[in-house]
Amino acid sequence: MSFDPVTALLNTSVRRSVHTDLRGVWVRGPLPGGGAVLAPNHHSWWDGYVLREVTWVLGLDFRVLMTEGQLARFPFLRRLGALGTRDLREAVRAARAGAWVVVFPEGALQPAGPPRGVQPGAAWIARTAGVPLVPVALRVTLRGAQHPEAYARFGRAVAGAGLGEALTHELTTLDAELRESDPEAPLAGYLRLSGGRGSAQERLDLPGRALAWLTGER
Repeated sequence: MSFDPVTALLNTSVRRSVHTDLRGVWVRGPLPGGGAVLAPNHHSWWDGYVLREVTWVLGLDFRVLMTEGQLARFPFLRRLGALGTRDLREAVRAARAGAWVVVFPEGALQPAGPPRGVQPGAAWIARTAGVPLVPVALRVTLRGAQHPEAYARFGRAVAGAGLGEALTHELTTLDAELRESDPEAPLAGYLRLSGGRGSAQERLDLPGRALAWLTGER
């Protein structure tokens, strides 16, 4: 495949935004090693970017289903793996070939909270392609640091009929972990897969300790 400078530039731009506007990306759970359909909640503008970053780090191919209206507004996203709702057969071929195909079963961006209904598209693509259907809980949240943190909790593969319950379980568990955690520390049990931008207090920590030592205020 020949080098496409436009696609390379778009990929660089997306990755830069993840690395400069987020504190980092953390993951937990059994990550599929090959082709799969990921079925995440869709409560943040960042959701597609976060999962694109995960596949980039793991060296996997990536597709994401978007509405035809969104693709009409941002057609350049096709260069980054976006497919329209009319491209289901292409999504099936990509999953069979080893890609992670992201399908938001809620159908559109929703307010934060429990999943609001599950559409059948993700299960149909997974069943037709013969690949796992994986519920993924996503949260991009501002905690104790200056910049938001992205967390992705991968559940075990399920049959289509169990997707709604499984996604609700993973999201409820992730929300509980966030509520009960130290806001200044990453969630226990999550792997930091991608670095991001440090907070001002982190950058000032070493000079602050040095000043305290020099002034005897330690």
